[in-house]
Amino acid sequence: MAREKTKTTPALNAPDFLAWHVTQRGEKSFWNKVGAAWAHKDGQGYTLQLETCPINGRIVLRAPLDDTPPQNEGRS
Repeated sequence: MAREKTKTTPALNAPDFLAWHVTQRGEKSFWNKVGAAWAHKDGQGYTLQLETCPINGRIVLRAPLDDTPPQNEGRS
């Protein structure tokens, strides 16, 4: 008798925050998504996973409402 393969896929764990690298050039800000952050189950911290590690500018964590960077944001 042949076995049936049952493959379960784990539920996707959406990030709590997206990580953005922000640089200033004059009065203009440039936002590039560089990673994401997930809350720990105990609520006492976050795991930050970066796809790249910027050497200048700043990293801003924002709720992932959509994948577009915020417009006209002030410095954090």
